[in-house]
Amino acid sequence: MNIEFLWFKDCPNHLQARELLRAVLQERGINDGFEDIDATDADVAADHHFPGSPTVRVNGNDVEPGFKDPGDYTPRCRIYLVEGRFQGAPPRRWIEDALEAERA
Repeated sequence: MNIEFLWFKDCPNHLQARELLRAVLQERGINDGFEDIDATDADVAADHHFPGSPTVRVNGNDVEPGFKDPGDYTPRCRIYLVEGRFQGAPPRRWIEDALEAERA
């Protein structure tokens, strides 16, 4: 399983999201870890189709249900709409669901 964690250094939300991802992987016994991608550089962001920080992908699929690629890969923070509220990181459930979908 290929897990990517993409982030932008000026976005404070990546610290919380990285720890959440680590915790979820550990709880699920996934010991392969994840690819940690610093997308602060615009070229890296473009190469990885970076939609904002933090981003979690499992086997190339964003963990956000119904994610639509914005086509703009400028290094920046990302905002998630979760149950009618905005937050700066994907919720645990989305990460867990994405992992389960790929394991099935």
